[in-house]
Amino acid sequence: MATEATTTTKFPKSDLRPIPQLPEFHPSIVVPAQNTTLKFWQLMVAGSIAGSVEHMAMFPVDTVKTHMQALRSCPIKPIGIRQAFRSIIKTDGPSALYRGIWAMGLGAGPAHAVYFSFYEVSKKFLSGDNPNNSAAHAISGVFATVSSDAVFTPMDMVKQRLQIGNGTYKGVWDCIKRVMREEGFGAFYASYRTTVLMNAPFTAVHFATYEAVKRGMREMLPEHGGAGGDEEEEGLLVYATAGAAAGGLAAAVTTPLDVVKTQLQCQGVCGCDRFKSSSISDVFRTIVKKDGYRGLARGWLPRMLFHAPAAAICWSTYETVKSLFQDVNGDLNVA
Repeated sequence: MATEATTTTKFPKSDLRPIPQLPEFHPSIVVPAQNTTLKFWQLMVAGSIAGSVEHMAMFPVDTVKTHMQALRSCPIKPIGIRQAFRSIIKTDGPSALYRGIWAMGLGAGPAHAVYFSFYEVSKKFLSGDNPNNSAAHAISGVFATVSSDAVFTPMDMVKQRLQIGNGTYKGVWDCIKRVMREEGFGAFYASYRTTVLMNAPFTAVHFATYEAVKRGMREMLPEHGGAGGDEEEEGLLVYATAGAAAGGLAAAVTTPLDVVKTQLQCQGVCGCDRFKSSSISDVFRTIVKKDGYRGLARGWLPRMLFHAPAAAICWSTYETVKSLFQDVNGDLNVA
């Protein structure tokens, strides 16, 4: 009897064997591996396209913001977005909203190519085995902005002078030649220190917020791949929402420095104050003395209205172009 019991308990041994894992749950399938398939030039092309689309689409809002931030020699009166918009339309017509857009086009493409490619390379290097490292995202953003601002600042200065110039300059090349002749090469970089000082915290907040919100939305929306899903399956909703949150928050935090940057780039144009030096503290004191502390917040609303949708457009475009390149690289590898 004891022998039969032993035989009976051992008989179904084959039914107790562990079931093999299904291929789709294999731990080797992770999101970060996709970025390794992109070449450096592909990151630059994706960034260039994204930056150009972003700035061109939101240019009229940027023009309104510039007009609101420019400090004139006449007595200061607070103006809102509607007043600034109506003033531009009434004085120069609808085309004035796009004055300087070619300068933006010349600067935005190359600058964003540098911006995103440097960010991706730095993020990959600093993150190591932890793709959710917010500190690495923030530091990578700072590296990216220092590099891209060196490319973009001269054209940004030309763009802003054309935006408020009211016929002072005939166009991009006329502005460049006259500034070079009358003020020297240094005028193109008069606001560079302020721009870097502004954009360093801006991009640190921007990239850290973007990556965090995108990661959170992927976890909340399993249909987009979940926390460890395929990045190609994420919808534009994830990119747009994360980008808008990042752009709006970063813009609000750094508005005072953006006002200082505008003052330095537009000095001496159409009655705007000219400063004896490009010292950030001197410009701060001048603004506070003439317009009070409220002057440091001029243009905060159009700045947020610019950066929130602009970042949504930019990140959606950037991630989409990256996905296209990943598909192309995948097809080439299969072939």
